[in-house]
Amino acid sequence: MCIYFLFKKKKSTIIKPLSHYLNLFQANRGTVRPSGNFNSSADAEALRKAMRGLGTDEETILQLLIARSNAQRQEIKTVYKTLFGKDLVDDLKGELGGKFETLIVSLMTPPVAYDVTALRNAIKGAGTDEKVLVEILASRTPQQVRTIIAAYRQEYDDDLEEDISGDTSGHFKRLLVILLQANRQSGIQFDSIENDAQVLFQAGELKFGTEEQTFVTILGNRSPEHLRKVFDAYMKMSGYEMEETIKRETSGNLRALLLAVVKCARSVPTYFAETLYHSMKGAGTDDDTLIRVMVTRSEVDLLDIRAEFRKLFACSLHSMIKGDTGGDLRKALLLLCGGDDFIIVFFLPVVTLLYGHKRETEQLRILFTVHCPLFHTVMFVFLLTVELCIK
Repeated sequence: MCIYFLFKKKKSTIIKPLSHYLNLFQANRGTVRPSGNFNSSADAEALRKAMRGLGTDEETILQLLIARSNAQRQEIKTVYKTLFGKDLVDDLKGELGGKFETLIVSLMTPPVAYDVTALRNAIKGAGTDEKVLVEILASRTPQQVRTIIAAYRQEYDDDLEEDISGDTSGHFKRLLVILLQANRQSGIQFDSIENDAQVLFQAGELKFGTEEQTFVTILGNRSPEHLRKVFDAYMKMSGYEMEETIKRETSGNLRALLLAVVKCARSVPTYFAETLYHSMKGAGTDDDTLIRVMVTRSEVDLLDIRAEFRKLFACSLHSMIKGDTGGDLRKALLLLCGGDDFIIVFFLPVVTLLYGHKRETEQLRILFTVHCPLFHTVMFVFLLTVELCIK
């Protein structure tokens, strides 16, 4: 009774609007964050110990490295060489194997260098891995693309655009080249929204055959926020979603790239949620895509990707990884994933009764599908219980 009176009396100071609690969790959208008790020397020694003697302590390696940010891993790598006169990545390669080795080495690579290496491997050697070209160039910002181009030249003394142009062709190549210019229009050009939608409609649905160049030019040069307005206008005008038209009017690598550009304009996390799902769906698992996305988004927006995954599919990202992988690779991927997404099922009805705001309820859904540490959950349930008593 005393506790009830205390909270009732101080309702204005203790019980905050739902948005207050939501904002506490919005700053960092990655599942991997810098370690608060970071000691690069101690970490280097722990890794050295895990790889010495007979056998390798994979558990220590994956637990330690996934609990550190990429910047901290680079510091560990530097200290490791200073202490032991050996390259940490070389030692890891010598002790580990298979896809688990691929994942750990990927974690040890700086983000820009990782993209550069992935693009290089996609276009050099036998055949071209168009999937990697599509994923990276469709999802990175113009500034990130410019950084990748500069790093590629510095690393290989080659021009990325020339290398990609030499390995691709047709309108697929043209759109890749446009994306490599990293020169999208900024903001929303309100005067051209209806015109862009009309031009796309005439180039596809209203034409016998398809003017692919029109799709390439508009989708490759407009800003994401402008394109979202165009997609809405296109839907009202034609009765079709842009993705539907692209699937009907184009094919092959061009269709894959156009769809990726459209999906990333709508929502990058949703694009990667779908990418992860299809990497594990059906017979066999596309480990390379699974690892690449989990690593590159782990410090960017993997929390949002998890939330979108749970919205789109009848399972959580965590549960799908658990069912489709095994061994140390599964352990590492689950740690990168950061948690399962089931708690929201129990709390959304309560929040809806308390607040009745659809927007904030949706934000809470995202909160609980991406932040599931026990402490956060217990505290939130406590606050909701108090609020129920007061109301």
